[in-house]
Amino acid sequence: MPTLPTIPEFITVHLGAPDENAQNVTLPFAEYIANVASSEVYPTWPESAVRANIYAQLSFALNRVYTEFYRSRGYDFDITSSTAYDQSFVNGRNVFSNIEEIVSEIFNSYIRRRGNIEPLFAAYCDGVEVRCNGLSQWGSVTLAEEGYTPYGILTYYYGDDIDIISGVDVDGASASAPTYPLSVGSTGDAVRILQLRLNRISDNYPSIPKVSSVDGIFTNDTEAAVIRFQEIFDLTPDGIVGNATWYAVGRIYSAVKRLNELDSEGIKLDEVTKQYPGALSLGSRGLGVSNLQYFLSYLSDFYSTIAPLTIDGIFGNETRESVISAQKTFGLIEDGVVGERTWNAIYEAYRGIVDTIPLKYIEGNVLPYPGIPLRTGSTGESVLLLQQYLNVIADFYPEVNSVELTSYFGPQTDSAVRAIQGLYGLDQNGIVASATWDAITSLYSDIINGSRLNSGQYPGFEIGG
Repeated sequence: MPTLPTIPEFITVHLGAPDENAQNVTLPFAEYIANVASSEVYPTWPESAVRANIYAQLSFALNRVYTEFYRSRGYDFDITSSTAYDQSFVNGRNVFSNIEEIVSEIFNSYIRRRGNIEPLFAAYCDGVEVRCNGLSQWGSVTLAEEGYTPYGILTYYYGDDIDIISGVDVDGASASAPTYPLSVGSTGDAVRILQLRLNRISDNYPSIPKVSSVDGIFTNDTEAAVIRFQEIFDLTPDGIVGNATWYAVGRIYSAVKRLNELDSEGIKLDEVTKQYPGALSLGSRGLGVSNLQYFLSYLSDFYSTIAPLTIDGIFGNETRESVISAQKTFGLIEDGVVGERTWNAIYEAYRGIVDTIPLKYIEGNVLPYPGIPLRTGSTGESVLLLQQYLNVIADFYPEVNSVELTSYFGPQTDSAVRAIQGLYGLDQNGIVASATWDAITSLYSDIINGSRLNSGQYPGFEIGG
């Protein structure tokens, strides 16, 4: 599902029950809603009743699209025309002019529960032949005749804690699955959404380990949670999140939060707020730029065609020229903008070099940034190497605590990392990305070189006797 609800340009309707062999039709979303409204309400009803019903129909349909209710189950459509499951849709029917006019005015609106962001699963029924816990269509007529406004009718049935959200952006609403599989080393919004969902699912399936930091960085603890999820739900337990695992996580997440029910647990705003920028270009700043510059700087030592640059976290002209040289080297469009393809090409080239270097601690030598951010929950040889560097630093800097050599990034390692970040004026977030790794290895190297006696150097005391 997207981060925040948008109105899809088009919606695909299955003309039958979900498993029925029937045709799919794709049409503009506003046309679909006008068709549904013309099939379910009478144009002669009071306008307040008509509007209230259309708001419910909009919200119901958007809930199906937003939660990918059918697509996450392997179907190639967004909603069905079966009233046993969804809303009435009659392919090719004429729509009523007054209904079409109202839909064109409010089609980019939906109902949501206050404090949540997902479209309300606005259940409704005719209220005569079928009764339900949601809106009664014929009951809405009675309320309208008594003077209720559309919002008053909706609160009568759904409660006082709802809002009508208007002016929502219209978007292409493509499938939510990432364009490439997520695995150890992946970063970004898709990883953060995955971590949030897995942690919520683990409340209902306690054998799924918690991801210790929901930060959009796919490290070992995220991999462990993915593998256990895959084991529980009969997926290949490889720790890689392709389409099958992504949609399975989305489906189970929707189920445990009851997103397709009227009493939904809801999705809060802080669960979808973006944390990482998209493309990097002139004027960009921050951790993403620092990592990019680190990778390019390292690659420039191996590729004569990639221009070296300064690592300062600011995407200026020098960085742009280096990016363009890398794009030319890797056969990409030379626009100086770091989109997904450019980032992946640079990152994979960097990792291809770094992965050939044995991760072994040799006193006095430092290894390049492993390419995967390290933070609480990370494990492995890179963490052990980090801890060995930290312990040397701790012997000379009292503000940096020593750590146990466990290969696990726990509270001790986090505290030592934050202390060094403080010394260097870096963001004290406990995450070892390229800038922090560079600071730690530089400090370690300075200590080793400063305390080691070089050949022919006076040791500070008389020799012999």
